[in-house]
Amino acid sequence: MLQRLKIKNYALIDHIDIDFYPGFLTITGETGAGKSILIGALSLILGNRADTSMLKNTDNKCIIEAHFLIDQYDLKTVFKRNDIDYDDETIIRREINNKGKSRAFINDTPVNIKLLKEIGEQLVDIHSQHHNLFLQDNLFQLNVIDSYASNKSLLEKYQGHYKKYKELQKEYQDRKELAEKNKNELDYFQYQFEKLEEMNLVHGEQEELENEVETLNHTEDIKYNLSSSHHLLNNEEVSVLSQLKEAVDNIKKIVDFFSGVKDVNSRLESSYIELQDLAGEIELMNESVEYNPERLEFIRQRLDDIYDLEHKHKVSSVDELIKVKENLEKKIDGINNADFELDELKKQLDNKEQELDKLAGELSEKRNHSFAPLKKRITSMLKDLGIQNATFEINQEELSDFSPYGKDEIQFLFSANKNVPPEDIAKVASGGELSRLMLTLKALIAEKTALPTIIFDEIDSGTSGDIADKMGTIMEQMAHNMQVINITHLPQIASKGHHHYLVYKSDKKDQTYTDISELSDDDRLQEIAKMLSGEQLTETSLQHAKEFLNKS
Repeated sequence: MLQRLKIKNYALIDHIDIDFYPGFLTITGETGAGKSILIGALSLILGNRADTSMLKNTDNKCIIEAHFLIDQYDLKTVFKRNDIDYDDETIIRREINNKGKSRAFINDTPVNIKLLKEIGEQLVDIHSQHHNLFLQDNLFQLNVIDSYASNKSLLEKYQGHYKKYKELQKEYQDRKELAEKNKNELDYFQYQFEKLEEMNLVHGEQEELENEVETLNHTEDIKYNLSSSHHLLNNEEVSVLSQLKEAVDNIKKIVDFFSGVKDVNSRLESSYIELQDLAGEIELMNESVEYNPERLEFIRQRLDDIYDLEHKHKVSSVDELIKVKENLEKKIDGINNADFELDELKKQLDNKEQELDKLAGELSEKRNHSFAPLKKRITSMLKDLGIQNATFEINQEELSDFSPYGKDEIQFLFSANKNVPPEDIAKVASGGELSRLMLTLKALIAEKTALPTIIFDEIDSGTSGDIADKMGTIMEQMAHNMQVINITHLPQIASKGHHHYLVYKSDKKDQTYTDISELSDDDRLQEIAKMLSGEQLTETSLQHAKEFLNKS
């Protein structure tokens, strides 16, 4: 429940720090005093949008802080799942600076707005006058049924299966479309693959062929230079080898009596042997090089084919072409196996659909079983609230496909007049009737849920007298299971509160401020008397106020 609310620098509020208590709390105040400002501030705590227009003093930031006692509610798992420190007294804070930037904290842990809403929805339900229009919304009506039928766990189970079903359905559809697209391209893929397969490409062959074509293009130069080199080294007349041989022989003649030349002799002999080997290798090279125009033409054609494929596939090497071929082979295999994979996926989808249909059927059955007792309770409560000829019906139709909430479409039908068939609430219910209907539904939902706090912002609009008194009684009964805070203009309801708060305006210097305070017994008596007779208190209004309070 809400224990404490602190507001600083918000709209007409300079600073408020107010405590709240269990049970039924009523808030009153003149029109325009700022009761809706309190709701607006609390809505920020629950994740509503923030902007700089909310700041009273744009030089300072706005801070709103709410303390909630949550020890009786199963929220520890929510905190643990979102890595937030749990405390029985949880503090939620929202800050808005003068640039409109907003920050939110739960127990001093920074959180995003999405999480703030998720936590807030489990702590407080704020019901404003315009929320009566939700009664005309089919999804809201369905939520009412599920709350009354205690369908929370079953609905969560269904929604878990529904999410997986939609994911599987999307995967099947995407893969089916891809398979159809690929089938149309199969011939093209096959053609590309065959062209690459025909080439019988070998890793590194492009470099080898490019080197070979260079050799063949320069055969004449190569043979001429090799032949010239061999001739210089080893011709029959004057050559490097013959002259080197003569030098070797000359040195040998003096090696026996001139020891200093031994090293020179050894080196000359080594050089002679090395040059002989080089001359032999050059001769062999020269003999191996032949001009082969057929081979040159073959290589050029082979390279042209390789270059064409590289250009076509936007790559720059044979290795990359081989990779392209491997990928094409995988695509072709994948396309050929797609029908089998689709069949397997379709079986999974069909199984998931059967599971989902079974859960949807269980939801529909539980909802249908709740209709009779719910209609009976609503009709009875509406009669107590002055709609003596109230008729309330629930129309259930099956949807053609699954929705996030099952396969049901729910419609509330209502009639306030005898012998008039019930119709869609949106068409026949007046504002006052909508208020009473909504209060009835909220009261029934409260019996089934463990929501800590509900706040009614003038839900009693359009009612008065005995009807207002009975609406107050219903809210007081709701407060046995939860904290109920009601903003009201009606003394019949205000007097039933276990605690009574007054919202008022005051002037300080040249500014107007909104404030709130809890009323003492005497102040409360006077406030209710004012609500009965206006600012001018009379003995009669005071006496009536006492009667209201004593009755409560």
